[in-house]
Amino acid sequence: MAGIYQAVHRRASSLVCRLHSTYVRKMRYLHELKEDDSLCRQAQVSGTFYLFHNLSPFLQKVGKKYVVPQLGAAEMKRILETFKETEHWIEKSVLIGCSDEHVPHFALDLGALEKSVLESELKGSFTDLRKALFVVDEKDSPLLSSAQSLLRWHDSHQYCSKTGQPTQKNVAGSKRVCHASGIIYYPQVSPVVLTLVSDGSRCLLARQPSFPQGMYTVLSGFCDMGENVEEAVRREVAEEVGLEVESLWYSASQHWPFPSSCLMIACHALVRAQQAEISMNRLELEAARWFSLEEIMEGLKREPRPSQQDNGNFSPWFPPKQAIAHRLIWEWVKQQTS
Repeated sequence: MAGIYQAVHRRASSLVCRLHSTYVRKMRYLHELKEDDSLCRQAQVSGTFYLFHNLSPFLQKVGKKYVVPQLGAAEMKRILETFKETEHWIEKSVLIGCSDEHVPHFALDLGALEKSVLESELKGSFTDLRKALFVVDEKDSPLLSSAQSLLRWHDSHQYCSKTGQPTQKNVAGSKRVCHASGIIYYPQVSPVVLTLVSDGSRCLLARQPSFPQGMYTVLSGFCDMGENVEEAVRREVAEEVGLEVESLWYSASQHWPFPSSCLMIACHALVRAQQAEISMNRLELEAARWFSLEEIMEGLKREPRPSQQDNGNFSPWFPPKQAIAHRLIWEWVKQQTS
């Protein structure tokens, strides 16, 4: 029996090592592409391209599903020739990842070309990213998010903030350089804390005036310079709803491309039930209130869109499952029912 156990353990360990090695090789290959312009140019010939038009990703509808097509270099060349464009367009692409087989993925924005002609040629449509993220396969959402964030960053960082001179991107798009000053600029993300506040038996959700009718979600706010996550959570809860956090714990994180490139850091926070009276900051929020477990369960059953009741009010509904705020709400439900 001991021999059988050892054999099984060796096979399992071997599998883990092989999987780990695949990941390590993939990450090191991506690093090489970012650092070696010549190697990255070669990769563009064998890579695939995700297309955007003024930061809107290209989608195709197949049956009832929306897919994100990946175009090869040969197909890209054919399309650009249709528009009498040269291959220098490929130089504008940015590296966004690669497959386990080391097929590089690039994103390219063709915003200067006629949108309707492109859509007709490619047999699809350029869709607003906010809508696209909720209709494509879950594996494609992170790629579209990171691609748009990187394309947007390059578009807004074409000049050096110190010299005012143009900056030049490397082939992979992992940085921009001001040759006049030698300053290297790297893409940055803005940390945002998302907090589900609970008093032990209820959870607090809020809405901003810009939200769709009836939508409630967790509290959120950008981290201030010099703050750690814990300090940001405590400050945001105090600022927005006038409550003092007693304890908090981290849940998960998610990249989110809106309003630019954000790292959403999701947390749970507990306040004392005896000190749970909401004092809402009306400059930040339109509404904030406590929800019971029953109300949350009912809200989760509803479609994530406005639904008007007979009395004219809108039924509360919550962010869709692709958003990390949805995860926080579900985690709270599990805590209450376990």
